Amino acid sequence: MRKRLLSLMAGAGAAGLAAAVSLGVAGATGATAAPGAGSGAPGAALAACTPTQVVANGDFENGTAPWTASSGVITSGGGQTGHGGNGFAWLDGYGSTHTDTLSQSLAIPAGCSTATLTFWLHIDTAETTASTAYDKLTAKLGGSTLATYSNLDAATGYVQRTFDVSSFLGQNVSLAFTGTEDSGLQTSFVIDDVSLTTSGDGTPPTTPPTTPPTTPPTTPPADSTRTPASPAYTVSLSSDASGVTWTGHESVTFTNASATPLNEVYLRLWDNYHGSCPTTPITVSNVTGGTAGALSVGCTALPVTLPAPLAQGQSGTVGFDLRIAVPSGADRFGHDGAFSFVGNALPVLAVRDAAGWHLDPYTNNGESFYSLAADFHVTLDHPTGLLVPATGTSVDTPGTSGRTVTTATATKVRDFAWGAGAFSKVSGTSATGVKVNVYAVSGISSTSAQSMLSTSIAAIDAHAGRFGAYPYGEVDAVLDNNFWFGGMEYPGFVLDLVDKTALTHELGHQWWYGIVGDDEYNSPWLDEAFTDYSTDLALGKTGTNCWSSVSWASSAEKITNSMAYWDAHSSRYSTVVYGYGKCALHDLRRLIGDSAMTSLMRSYAQAHWYGVSTTAEFKAAAQAATSTDLTSFWSTHRIDG
Repeated sequence: MRKRLLSLMAGAGAAGLAAAVSLGVAGATGATAAPGAGSGAPGAALAACTPTQVVANGDFENGTAPWTASSGVITSGGGQTGHGGNGFAWLDGYGSTHTDTLSQSLAIPAGCSTATLTFWLHIDTAETTASTAYDKLTAKLGGSTLATYSNLDAATGYVQRTFDVSSFLGQNVSLAFTGTEDSGLQTSFVIDDVSLTTSGDGTPPTTPPTTPPTTPPTTPPADSTRTPASPAYTVSLSSDASGVTWTGHESVTFTNASATPLNEVYLRLWDNYHGSCPTTPITVSNVTGGTAGALSVGCTALPVTLPAPLAQGQSGTVGFDLRIAVPSGADRFGHDGAFSFVGNALPVLAVRDAAGWHLDPYTNNGESFYSLAADFHVTLDHPTGLLVPATGTSVDTPGTSGRTVTTATATKVRDFAWGAGAFSKVSGTSATGVKVNVYAVSGISSTSAQSMLSTSIAAIDAHAGRFGAYPYGEVDAVLDNNFWFGGMEYPGFVLDLVDKTALTHELGHQWWYGIVGDDEYNSPWLDEAFTDYSTDLALGKTGTNCWSSVSWASSAEKITNSMAYWDAHSSRYSTVVYGYGKCALHDLRRLIGDSAMTSLMRSYAQAHWYGVSTTAEFKAAAQAATSTDLTSFWSTHRIDG
């Protein structure tokens, strides 16, 4: 989840974050100096870097120089439009055998640790094939081919393409694009806003970061500690005319993975926080497969005693009737006028682990959610005039007169969320084949929706390239600028403002919380700090000067504190968990090196794919990735566990 304040801070860059944090703790008592360039923090002795953007006229607004291009490539009309201003580079599009070229000589300075090339690419085509690349665009830097695109990559609007080109630091090279078109139907490759930026203190790497295997696991790691395991939810709900009230049935089948018998299970009715217990928006009745007890923890926990204890490996099923009444409000569970957002509304199984049952209270400041990877099969019967974006892959079929049945299937996800309303919708497909849908409430322009579609596609591919392929096939982003909380993540489904940084963050949660789970109440940094670090990487930020002018509010304040602490110190939650947390990860990268950090994050994600991460496990993995003793690093950065 991204708070609105943090979204604005992140958008201002690292220096803005430091300034905001400094103002936030002015006059705090018991303040202790945070790691920084002058405090002996890791990386303090590395060489200074002057960030540089080396591509000239990358927006094509100032004629053709210093580009070398085929006739007519750099233009401002003819049926195409620029990503930003008026100018752009248009290669091919003739519908006949043709080759266009575009190049610029670059001097990439030394002295920094990171170099990132980005450009915006729009491809449209008259080709009808879904399998043959007739027309191609190749992007090269020096003698290396960065990528090849074709008519198969055609999509609505521009898509940002990003490449780590740190291995070219200190070199003079040519950036070159070559478009080749066959004798048949046209394909246009339109390029705009090209940049190559250097950043990051330290010695540039001599080789590109190593990349572990790209195929993630298909099953959760073996875990005999956390139970009930392998939940499979079957849900059938029907809405009223507005999509605000939903009624029907839910059942869940599960297995006891633990050697300790399972006598009961707990259902978490998280959204009962939004009511006045015992008058609640989530109503469970007619429970089968066990005996329901009394609601507890503010009516958010419902115990169900099983007919007989389940031994290890044995399975059970609990079913119940369900009613969901969505309250008014632009919330993660609420309706903003005619648009409903139904997050955390389906009851899900609580987790029992070595610490016992996790029955933590709901927090509105962050997240309380801790669940195991599960399968969902959900049918949502609703008026045809309502679009219903949802977790998983959806198929719409006709229902009774004037109604549609949306059937959503999701495997190995931790929760299920949906929306309902007369949203506008734009769609596209990422370079890695992920279908991306952007739904917008009324009042959000088509330009904004299209921009957020491009952001979503770029973010999904950037995160997948670093941590492992997105496994769910489809993702929905639902936009409403009235969201007080900024953004919220669910598997394959996010709520967000029209904000590039915030949306890139929420989509990063598909990996950190979604694929790699954690106990969000007791270890919020494992999803929020990791996601904010991932967001920085996706947006080309290296966390330079992260710790400037930062102070801890007290000796008790730690990056790894639980939501119980942050609910009591809510003004510091975003600053420390998001800001200090991601800065600590940037410091770890600078300490162990870009290549080792790249390998660590990817291998760690894949080792915990569909599983659960803990701070202790991450610390152990980080230590195994370097010969440097990290004991003082964890202490200095206040990472306990």
